[in-house]
Order: sequence, then C-alpha cells, then structure tokens
Amino acid sequence: MVVLNKIYTRTGDKGDTALGNGKRVAKHAARVNAYGTSDELNAFVGVARQDANEDVDAALARIQNDLFDLGADLCRPDMEQDAKADYPPLRMAASQVDRLEGEIDAMNKDLSPLRSFVLPGGSALSAHLHVCRTVARRAERLTTDLASSEEVNPAAVKYLNRLSDWFFVAARVANNNGTDDVLWVPGANR
Repeated sequence: MVVLNKIYTRTGDKGDTALGNGKRVAKHAARVNAYGTSDELNAFVGVARQDANEDVDAALARIQNDLFDLGADLCRPDMEQDAKADYPPLRMAASQVDRLEGEIDAMNKDLSPLRSFVLPGGSALSAHLHVCRTVARRAERLTTDLASSEEVNPAAVKYLNRLSDWFFVAARVANNNGTDDVLWVPGANR
C-alpha cells in the first residue's frame, strides 16, 4: 500500500532520486527517463479521457492503471533479485499485452484498410489519442535504449509497442471509424 502523507521530502534536491530498490540515481538517468515518460503518457491519457465515450473511457482507465504498473516495473532494476525482495515487485505481464491485442483486433475489424498515412487530427479525441501514440513511442524508445544497457522486463517493451498501436487504432475509431481520418497527401503543398 502506498502512503503519501508528505509530498516534498527534499531528498532529490541535489538532482538524484531513489529507484524502487532504494538505489539512488541521477534524475536524468535512462531508467528514470523511461518511467518518467510513461508517467507523462499517463497524464496525456487523462486528457484524452475528457473527450471519450463510456467504453473508450473504461479502456483508457485500464491503460492508466497499466501505466502505473509499468512505472513500478521500470523503476525497479535487478529482476534476478525479485525473489529476495521484501515484497513481490510488480512486473508487467503477458496478459496485459494480450488484452491490448484483443482490443486492437476488436476495434480494427470495422475499419477499412489505409491507403495513405493518417495525419493526427479529425476529432478532438482522435487528436488526443495521436498525442498519446507519439508519447508511447517515445517511452518505448527510451525503454529499449535502457534495455540495451540494463535489464528490462521484456513484457514492458512489448506492452509499450502494442500500446502505441492501440492508440493509433483507437484514434481511427474516434474519427467515425476512419471515415473522418485526415490523410496525408504527399507533396500537396509544393
């Protein structure tokens, strides 16, 4: 259980922060950038929820909770030490990736195939979801960069990869099932 009775601690005033295992690292460390960007994404998802219908809002609420799980996973290095931890560390699971895939398939079944790239826009919800898509891709890039030098749960990387796809398909659905997508016209303004 998380208990926050004091918001500022002054422990990071010199530019470092504690990871989930207690180790202190620079606030600009690769691991902090990865889970910090997942937190930023979570804030953008909160904005998108303001324009969502009940079903999309429920899906976005699940994603927000998953993003906190992702942050908890990414902030704790040393997966091989999980069994020795005082409490079982929270790790992303394949079932979370599977759920996204099922939702993508369900949303995508009524969409016509694309014949051009889609520009972010159309409805307000679609535009918000495209922002979420791009921030999810940045979180994925930062997480894969982290994974090139430190241990990262493979399910976390898969989740972020699938999540950006989820946002793309959901953005098309939010544009009247793709009918109102704004399509790229190559060289249109030459």
